[in-house]
Amino acid sequence: MDQAPRFHAHPFDDDKLKEECGIFGVIGVTDASNFVALGLHALQHRGQEAGGIVCYHPDAGFNSARRFGYVRDNFTSQDVMETLPGPLAIGHVRYSTAGSKAAAIRDVQPFFGEFSRGGAAIAHNGNITNAIALRRELIERGSIFQSSSDSECIIHLMARSLQKSVPERMEDALRRVEGAFSVVAMTRTKLIGVRDPLGVRPLVLGKVADGWCLSSETCALDIIGAEFVREIEPGEMVVITSDGKVDSRRPFRSQPSKFCIFEHVYFSRPDSIIGGKSVYDTRRRIGVELAREAPVEADLVCPVPDSGTPAAIGFSQESGIPYAMGIIRNQYMGRTFIEPTEQIRNMGVRLKLNVNRALIKGKRVVLVDDSVVRGTTSRKIKEMILDAGAAEVHFRIASPPTAWPCFYGVDTPQREKLLAATMTEDEMRDHLRVDSLRFVSLDGLYRAAGEAEGRDNACPQYCDACFSGEYPVEPSDMIEKGFELKATE
Repeated sequence: MDQAPRFHAHPFDDDKLKEECGIFGVIGVTDASNFVALGLHALQHRGQEAGGIVCYHPDAGFNSARRFGYVRDNFTSQDVMETLPGPLAIGHVRYSTAGSKAAAIRDVQPFFGEFSRGGAAIAHNGNITNAIALRRELIERGSIFQSSSDSECIIHLMARSLQKSVPERMEDALRRVEGAFSVVAMTRTKLIGVRDPLGVRPLVLGKVADGWCLSSETCALDIIGAEFVREIEPGEMVVITSDGKVDSRRPFRSQPSKFCIFEHVYFSRPDSIIGGKSVYDTRRRIGVELAREAPVEADLVCPVPDSGTPAAIGFSQESGIPYAMGIIRNQYMGRTFIEPTEQIRNMGVRLKLNVNRALIKGKRVVLVDDSVVRGTTSRKIKEMILDAGAAEVHFRIASPPTAWPCFYGVDTPQREKLLAATMTEDEMRDHLRVDSLRFVSLDGLYRAAGEAEGRDNACPQYCDACFSGEYPVEPSDMIEKGFELKATE
């Protein structure tokens, strides 16, 4: 087995929620893998630990490449890309949420399986909440797992299906799966995309040249010059053939959509479009809501780069307080270190961010960030601002308090490590030692996302479990491990 490099998360990134992965697929173009590599590069923010591409060529058959690290460092090499020929390919970039935290090359997707009617590869964004039970059942029936990833369950369920075609086997398999899944898959002649019945994770359809593509986000369509066609709908499966035909199926019982609202807050790139809405504009409107809900007297509004920037602009526009770049981000700082020294790790957030001292000194500063998870980074940033001579520091957070873990494909700490799980807003303010701390309300977040009346508490329009503790799909694996759901009133 190939040994993985030992990655250490940078201290700044360790205090952010992380998406599990991004997925991309292309059919009907020459050298599809090159398009996939570009698409994955645009989706790098969704997974920076590793990436993989599987392709098919009529003469060469299926080929794959899986690597640790950035897309730019692995899939821009001519030597690598020449091993991935053909008009059909899918790819994946990942973080390790489910699966082993000690990365192994065998956990890197896409996964490939050889079935009675030909091979198929699959890449999955999300998390299967009954994966432990499924894995136990499959192993008892003779399945041999190669990885620690929950996504491999789908391949084994497909292999055991009595259906004939690969799309039918996939339908059969996914009906057994609980949780959140957006999937891209491929056979020798077909590109397949599926979203779970609640549509928790995103997936979009695009048209590129004479072919088609599937992507986690619209920003990845832009990089290859593809035209955005539409979102794959919750509970929909699309099967795209090599001759360009797009067939839509509905394998699941229809349910109200529960798209992840944190995609609007942080996960998606600001230049993506979700549900017909600009992610950038939604984040700007969150800042507007924050300024209305939690006004403060101050001299400057400063974002915590880069995710706090649109909300800070909105806060400034609504409040009339000048916007300023009080914190500068080092653009050339990598997301992770490999074996950093203890001395370098202790420098912490200063490696990533630096305070604009001449601007900050003597000023009352509003810092706008997207979230507070553990609070460790927020304290370090506050200390940097005060060290630079700020008179006051006020935090405004562009999401409600993150008080519950996500089990649908987001790397979330255990509940007891979430600051908002054990502290009130006032207690968090005192813990962070700032002059004031306010979060946008859940209703304010929903209004910013386009729901004029706010959150429908009887049937929420989004999945907001990380804020509310209301899980649209019961996390059965975690309950088996002792996780306690929120008490119903």
